[in-house]
Amino acid sequence: MPPYKSTACAKMHLMIRVVFMGSPDFALPTLHALAGHYQVLGVVTQPDRPSGRGRGLKPPPVKTVALDLGLAVMQPEKLRAPEAMEQLRLWAPDLIVVAAFGQILRPDVLALPPHGCINLHASLLPRWRGAAPIQASILAGDAQTGITIMKMDQGLDTGAILSQRAIPIDAEDTAGSLSEKLSQLGADLLVESLPRYLSGELQPQAQDESQATYAPMLKKEEGRLDFTRPAQDLARRVRAFNPWPGAFFEWSGQMLKVHRAHAGTGNAAAGQRLIYREQPAVGAGSGLLVLDEVQPAGKKSMSGKSFLAGARSWED
Repeated sequence: MPPYKSTACAKMHLMIRVVFMGSPDFALPTLHALAGHYQVLGVVTQPDRPSGRGRGLKPPPVKTVALDLGLAVMQPEKLRAPEAMEQLRLWAPDLIVVAAFGQILRPDVLALPPHGCINLHASLLPRWRGAAPIQASILAGDAQTGITIMKMDQGLDTGAILSQRAIPIDAEDTAGSLSEKLSQLGADLLVESLPRYLSGELQPQAQDESQATYAPMLKKEEGRLDFTRPAQDLARRVRAFNPWPGAFFEWSGQMLKVHRAHAGTGNAAAGQRLIYREQPAVGAGSGLLVLDEVQPAGKKSMSGKSFLAGARSWED
């Protein structure tokens, strides 16, 4: 991050009162960046949710980090709840910063801070508005993606753009690895952009609606692999759905999770199991899906070769 132009400028921005809204790991670099540069009045995040086999309550990552930083935390089931709005008004923020919060901001929240509400979105808007932009960019075979910092309005990711930064999507990138890259990129870009925005130097620019695409929320069942699709498409799905919802198909009456795979050359009937260069593979609509890393039901993740050693009936 470049240094501030003057001590006075630094002090001015430290006086800006910020409320942060976010929930998952993606939001953590932004929270750390804000806490290091601005006065963070409080953090709004999702409620603790049941998790794991014991279904015990697990806090969202942002809550854990916020408490470690000594910040006040609010976890409303719905932001429209009267007590949530009352707390926001008591905090009286100059600016609200949002990163993967998980709730829609109502007009009364958008209108509350004098400098508005700023959102970090994990795509190059207007491409891939919606809940799953990282997965959508991999599924589509996009060569690049990036971070957009925008001033929020009442639409779904339709707000005017303040700044953007692109990065390439590597051939081995999963949704998990790409999310990590974008989360740090977003934090860095925010810290660079906010002083220019708050001073009026950076003016919001309207999105080009003719270029808008949408990335809806993913469902668990979307991870089921359909072997009538081309192998290249299936390989992208494996990457896009790692870590969630995860790619899988049924084998020997149980679910076989596929953590890593690639497209191989060759011909086989869609769904036909075979061995390709000492690795398990499945025939696709065109080509073969070669399974590099799998996880059989009730077992740990393993390489395709290790899986074959115990999968005597793979080619049956």
